[in-house]
Amino acid sequence: MNIISEITSLYDSVPRRHTIDNVKDIYSIIEQYEDILITIESVNSFYEKNIGSYFDAAINAKAAIKKSTDSKASKKNKDAFFNEGSGILKENMQDLLAFFADGSRVSL
Repeated sequence: MNIISEITSLYDSVPRRHTIDNVKDIYSIIEQYEDILITIESVNSFYEKNIGSYFDAAINAKAAIKKSTDSKASKKNKDAFFNEGSGILKENMQDLLAFFADGSRVSL
């Protein structure tokens, strides 16, 4: 499977609703996404230098998802945090698809 189709597949599998199972699923998706970022980082020096913000966004998505599991948070807040985290992740994936394109960008 190529990188673009892997990202697209992950994007399509990001859950929309907050449930315990979906929290587990999204953590797994983020883990797989970070593995893809590592692969892209190793393509060449251009991607190595410019991939950092995508890792940061994945970390921010994880932080929001983690907040959605706080036992003290209301259902409404849990849903909001989950939506925030999944939104960050999906937006980041869309940006990465445009940034990576066909993987042939290089530093000038």
